[in-house]
Order: sequence, then structure tokens, then C-alpha cells
Amino acid sequence: MRTYPDLVREGEDSKAELVRVEREQARATVTLADPGRLNALSTVLMVQLVAALQELAADPVIRTVILTGEDPAFSAGGDLAMIAEGSRAIRDHAQEADTSDAWRWIRHQFGGVVRTIAGSEKLFVAAINGPAAGVGLAFALACDVLIASDRAVLVPAFGRLGLVPEVGTSWLLTRRLGYQGAIATYVRGRHIDAESALALGLVQEVHPHEQLARAAAAWAEDAERLPRHAFAMTKSVLREAADAPWHQALSIEELAEANCFSTATLSEAADAIRQSASGDSPAASAPR
Repeated sequence: MRTYPDLVREGEDSKAELVRVEREQARATVTLADPGRLNALSTVLMVQLVAALQELAADPVIRTVILTGEDPAFSAGGDLAMIAEGSRAIRDHAQEADTSDAWRWIRHQFGGVVRTIAGSEKLFVAAINGPAAGVGLAFALACDVLIASDRAVLVPAFGRLGLVPEVGTSWLLTRRLGYQGAIATYVRGRHIDAESALALGLVQEVHPHEQLARAAAAWAEDAERLPRHAFAMTKSVLREAADAPWHQALSIEELAEANCFSTATLSEAADAIRQSASGDSPAASAPR
């Protein structure tokens, strides 16, 4: 394994375009675009992905981001050749790379993706178009909404590689499946098809493959209709509340709600709903 600076430099110097970003007004679609390798998370793809997501997260125009893969896969997960090389290098005292290089890669590249998704004020929609394995699965699970094609397969391959559930997966699986459900998923390592993922609550919707992009756009459109501040604050509140005791979640909500009262949007929306209810204005004037 090369040192962490060498890995980042390799990604920055590459001329290959393995992450495609398409913008449409307030929306961006980010596509992992190395289909010949099933969008495996190579050094080049990762460096480009982190940069793209950080740029979008900082862009005041963008309100929603759709994350997907170029068919036939969402992502095969970590680059297995890189994983094997890194494991051998760390155990070889003659090699310059050591555990800290692996730690920095995991933290700043893999972790950089999920921290950006979770910390951003944007709605992130994972449109899982095919197999999503390992860290690729973790990236999808980090998103705010997950929808799946009927060709999607979730592949929790951590155990087979001798790894722990990583990049936030342990947090999410225990909350969705409970401790025993998460353990069972890890030990068995079985592929989870789209309908099973829906039944387990790991995705919100399943769509025919050719309708997946439209379904993702519909989620983005719903979020874009909401007042910008309201969604941004609600995402922060719900992310914090997932780990907070009830009384702490209540306090977080109270602080955020009071801030909402300082916006013109609230009074205008309240007036519109009130007038609509009394028949003074068309129902279409109410916020959607």
C-alpha cells in the first residue's frame, strides 16, 4: 500500500473521469461511473467523489443530491486489489505505509463521504440501481432517503473480508434491525434483494429499474417544495434525535422551532392555510 499522500496524489493526477456530476437548477445527480469495474471504490473514484460531494454540499444553489451508479451496479465496494495490497504492506516492516495510512484513508475518504452526506443541509437520495456492496452499501445507507431498483441487491460483505461493519453501518443497522438483526446480517452475509430490503426497512421504495431515476427525481421535487430553512433544520434535528434521549430531542426541537418563527415563510404559509380553510383562497396556495 502506498502512503496516504501518495494515494490522494494518484487520485488527483488521474485524467479518468470516474464520477459524473449533472446539475439541473437546484438539483445534482452524482453518478459513480466506472461500470467496467462495477463502480469499485478505487483511489481515483474516491478522491473525485469526496471532492464532488464537498463542492455540492457547499453550493448554496443546490438543495438535493441524487447518488447513483452507472449500470449494472451501484458500487461493488472497496477496491479489493487495494485492500489486499494495503493489508500486506502494513504487515511488512520494509514498507513505508503503516496502519495510520489505512486509518487516514478510511477516515478522510470513506468517512469523508458519509460525513459530508450526514452533515450537509441538502437532501441526499440514494438511487440504488444494482448491487451495493461493502463501503458502497455504507454510502447508500448514509443517505437521507434510499430507493431501490428491482435489480438492486444489498451485499453486507464485511464479515467475509474479515472487517467490521464500517463507515457508519454498525450505527445504522442496529437502529434499523436491532442488535440481533444486525448480528444476523453480519454473520450470514447474505445478499438482500430489493423487496427484502424494503420489508426490513432498509429502503423506502422499490421501483422497476427503468423508473428509478424518475422516482428519485420525485423525492427531490418534494424536498425542493419545502421552505429551504425548514428542511435544513429538520434534517439536523432528526439526525441528532436518532441518538438523543427524549428530553434532549425535545430541547433540540424547541430551539429549531423558535428559529422557524423568525422567517417570513412561516407567517405566509400559516395565512395561506388559514385562508384556504375559510374559502378565501384556492387550496393550491397552501404550501406543499
